[in-house]
Amino acid sequence: MLNMSLKTNEEIVGALSLWPTHLTFANFKVIFTDSSWYSGYINSSIYVVMNMAMSVTVALPAAYAFSRYSFLGDKHLFFWLLTNRMTPPAVFLLPFFQLYSSVGLMDTHIAVALAHMVFNVPLAVWILEGFMSGVPREIDETAYIDGYSFPRFFIKIFLPLIKSGIGVTAFFCFMFSWVELLLARTLTSVDAKPITAIMTRTVSAAGMDWGVLAAAGVLTIVPGALVIWFVRHYIAKGFAMGRV
Repeated sequence: MLNMSLKTNEEIVGALSLWPTHLTFANFKVIFTDSSWYSGYINSSIYVVMNMAMSVTVALPAAYAFSRYSFLGDKHLFFWLLTNRMTPPAVFLLPFFQLYSSVGLMDTHIAVALAHMVFNVPLAVWILEGFMSGVPREIDETAYIDGYSFPRFFIKIFLPLIKSGIGVTAFFCFMFSWVELLLARTLTSVDAKPITAIMTRTVSAAGMDWGVLAAAGVLTIVPGALVIWFVRHYIAKGFAMGRV
């Protein structure tokens, strides 16, 4: 794909070559100079960061409750959360569209972020519960005996102990929101349109603009690669300790 992004369309469809015969950066220039292209990356980044923050914030107390307390129907509720993650996004498409049209949330970043929470929160709760269950309950009891309130204990003592789990959870939330197309494309039109939807603009009456599409694909991979680089140690710990 990187090879294609550095070629002209004529060379791409003309013959197969391992290296560009006429090296060009015009495809990348189109993306960086055309606001309809680079705005897609900005929109995607905005709602992905919003979704990560909200999903982890909601999942932390829920996962703590599942890991520390036993209540009527806790196993069934935990399984029900996971079934939401198993459901295809198309199932929720029509209800979200009708709801957002009624309350005026169509074509906003928060609309996509909230829609993706339906799938990311169950996964986040499942991963975090595995990490929290690995922390001894005696730590909680000792903190309460020392006079810690629950918010102070949770923030100052408990969260640092599961920071690997938080990193892994944020990574998986990022990956789902960054590549999801159906909800993001349907719930947005202009102001919050993501890059995954804008990439379909390369199809026109003149044919497929393969060079620009390849350049957009390369730039779409970069954020994911950067996230993997920064959380790679947490992911390794997640495979060793948590439910990844």
